[in-house]
Amino acid sequence: MKTKAAVLWEYGKPWSVEEVELDAPKAHEVLVRLTASGLCHSDDHVRTGDLPVQLPMVGGHEGAGVVEEVGPEVTGVKPGDHVVLAFVPACGRCKWCATGHSNLCDLGMYLMMGEEIGGGHRVHARDADIGTMCLLGTFSPYTTVHEASVVKIDDDIPLDKAALVGCGVTTGWGSAVYLGETRAGDTVVVVGIGGIGAAALQGARMAGAKNIMAVDPVPWKREMALKLGATHVAESMEAAHGPLTELTRGQMADVTILTVGVALGELIAPLLALTGKNGRAVATAVAPALQTQVTLSLADLTFMQKSLRGGLFGGANPRSDIPKLLDLYRSGQLLLDEMVTTTYKLDEVNQGYDDMLAGKNIRGMIIHEH
Repeated sequence: MKTKAAVLWEYGKPWSVEEVELDAPKAHEVLVRLTASGLCHSDDHVRTGDLPVQLPMVGGHEGAGVVEEVGPEVTGVKPGDHVVLAFVPACGRCKWCATGHSNLCDLGMYLMMGEEIGGGHRVHARDADIGTMCLLGTFSPYTTVHEASVVKIDDDIPLDKAALVGCGVTTGWGSAVYLGETRAGDTVVVVGIGGIGAAALQGARMAGAKNIMAVDPVPWKREMALKLGATHVAESMEAAHGPLTELTRGQMADVTILTVGVALGELIAPLLALTGKNGRAVATAVAPALQTQVTLSLADLTFMQKSLRGGLFGGANPRSDIPKLLDLYRSGQLLLDEMVTTTYKLDEVNQGYDDMLAGKNIRGMIIHEH
């Protein structure tokens, strides 16, 4: 079928919205009519070359919609089902899935290779085969994906909000709850209040944290943080140090979470400086692939028994945690509507990223037209 898509042809260039040819689903694949797609920072990391992938590629990896057609051997969903597309596939059979770490599923090795899980490509344009971001390519009204990336949800959940749990919300929430192991009474610091940071604040709040400090240089984001669960705010990690010391009587934070737009090695030392004895520092933000130098005090790490953890998808399991988070949204505990700052048409994808980089959005969303 013919449809539109935002394609990246060269690093550093804008997204090109153009007509593409989309293949019908093959074995174990599903054709989804998408309602919405989040504008996650990771797609801009691809555009800048910080995340090297095989180009050309259809962008987008936060999506939700309705199943239009299923290929042979698909058993988990049927046409008409409402689904969220998880940015990490989960086969349910590998070691990682079987031990409760399906965010690390072995199928993840296909995420940036360009080809689909079953081999080959499903999108074509300009006489070229085109890959899809994280095997999804949600910057298009239609996409053909492997069933390992599809999570069925209840029909009453608004699909434009459900799209957010396909990546950013689950990543941020899980960074606080699973990777940070936030407990009742803890003090938590979240550095960077974009889509992931805003969700991390909410994860800390729901886990029972007593003090939640949001750090961001943009004033209106600090104001929004207070509505999402923050109890205190600061404009930088350096500015947070004094108030945090006073707030905790010198014990500092039990959990610190780095969710800035671009992670750099020089940010780790100040993050650990905000982390107390036996504390957990979680590096969730994406760093350029060639970033290999990190500044930190090894003595501080050792003698204060601090932990520095990386995290993919917040340590979450998509098939269980996506429905769980949408239940929390339904009950009013997880705020998703408030996180969507601006909506765009597909043709406005580049404007959406300009706004994100200018600090104008918590989360921008593409609403697909059909």
